[in-house]
Amino acid sequence: MTEQTPGTREASSSITRTKDVDTVIHQNDDTAEGEHGGLRKHLTARDLIGFGVGIVIGTGIFTLTGTSARNFAGPGVVISFLLAGVVSLLAALCYAELAAAVPTAGSSYTYAYTTIGEIFAWVIAWDLILEFALGAAVVSRGWSGYLQEAFGLPTSLFGEGSVVNLGAVAIALVLGIVAAVGIRESKLVTNLLVVIKVAVCIFVIAVGAFFIKAANYSPFVPPSRPMSSELAATGLKQPLWQFLTGADPTAFGLTGIFVAAGIVFFAYSGFEAVANLGEETKEPAKDMPKGLIGTLVLCTVLYVGVCLVLTGMVKYTGLSEGAPISDAFKQVGLGWAGILIGIAAVAGLSSVILVDIVAMGRIGFALCRDGLLPASVGKVSPRFRTPMRITLGTTAVVCLLGAFIPLTALAEMVSIGTLFAFLVVSIAVAVLRRTKPKMHRPFRTPFVPVLPIISGLACLVLMASLAVETWLRFLVWLALGLIIYFGYGRKHSRLAPGNLVATGYGRRVDRPDPDPEPV
Repeated sequence: MTEQTPGTREASSSITRTKDVDTVIHQNDDTAEGEHGGLRKHLTARDLIGFGVGIVIGTGIFTLTGTSARNFAGPGVVISFLLAGVVSLLAALCYAELAAAVPTAGSSYTYAYTTIGEIFAWVIAWDLILEFALGAAVVSRGWSGYLQEAFGLPTSLFGEGSVVNLGAVAIALVLGIVAAVGIRESKLVTNLLVVIKVAVCIFVIAVGAFFIKAANYSPFVPPSRPMSSELAATGLKQPLWQFLTGADPTAFGLTGIFVAAGIVFFAYSGFEAVANLGEETKEPAKDMPKGLIGTLVLCTVLYVGVCLVLTGMVKYTGLSEGAPISDAFKQVGLGWAGILIGIAAVAGLSSVILVDIVAMGRIGFALCRDGLLPASVGKVSPRFRTPMRITLGTTAVVCLLGAFIPLTALAEMVSIGTLFAFLVVSIAVAVLRRTKPKMHRPFRTPFVPVLPIISGLACLVLMASLAVETWLRFLVWLALGLIIYFGYGRKHSRLAPGNLVATGYGRRVDRPDPDPEPV
């Protein structure tokens, strides 16, 4: 007969059943038995910041700066980056409380599971898989394009003109193997790539500062005017708020700054991947907050510095939309600096792909451990202590996407997935404060519930700036996820009736896995 565990809602067929926080923490113990025992702990706060900067600083700062400044905000793009950074920092404060108290491989998925219910946890996990898979595939194609341009490789195999993008497949496969072999190897590669691209960002700021002309900053926020017909979106391509209100699209001014903030938010996406590494952190109680907040502060400082220098070197109307930083140095007579910018871009893209794949593996591992996906898929390799099968499986998906599908039009889905995750985490902090007031919290988000409410509202505002077609694609993806959940996950969940037995600490599945051999 099934007994109840203190602190856990009675498991039933209800899709809003929740997990007990203490049970989650016990699952994360790296001495736990079984193929879904804990992951090996190798990471420190410095490593977490390395992973965070590795995934955050990528294509965003190298491409979005020119587009946003030239078409929407002018030099005021600096304010846009600050706004996007503040929204991310608010979410990071919420993540920090939960990641320190409940260090787990599932991050916002597990936070939702312990607060608002299983169905919402599944939705957020499905959303994160989309975010990281799409992000890795898009970036792998970008990496291939940079490589083709730098070395004159055949366009039939590299870059967007290829039939089968061999370059995208190659980089995703190599970095997928690195992610599968071990977290220690992943952190070494990531930290090396991060050092390279941070050094080049500092180079851009330090050298570019000597070529700043004050006249280029005037006006800092160009006056608002109707958006050009080439840029004005109509139909399903227009932002959701514009579609709902029927307002005429405008560029520059205050509206332009907010539109640009929604666009450049992509440059901050991915930092939440740090929260997925809680189980592999030596001292998560103090290192997770440092890793999350440190990542956002460092990236925001670098972003603002690069934007200030870039818009000061060249008038915003003359910025390149494809390669604004390298082109700006060419315009001031420093064409050789473009080589260094190219190195930074390749390093930046490589680290983004690696951390995306690592994060996908950890989310998949958490889903398999909870029974929402087949348990055998998420087994931990006894040799490498990583979820090898799910990591290699997600790598194969990224390779296929990167090989055949141009994903430029879907890039906004990375942003909507990220913002949706931030929204759920903000809600989870406020809910847990009420339902688990005595839970040990090594780090406490300040001004609860005010700060989480502001964080959630800010996420909704930026989500409303994304195109209607992005929302429709996002809803289709979520619908597919719900079909899988109701077809498999709901019945096989460890909290489903018949899957629970009383244990000394929590609940375990009472039927053995039919395929217990190691990976």
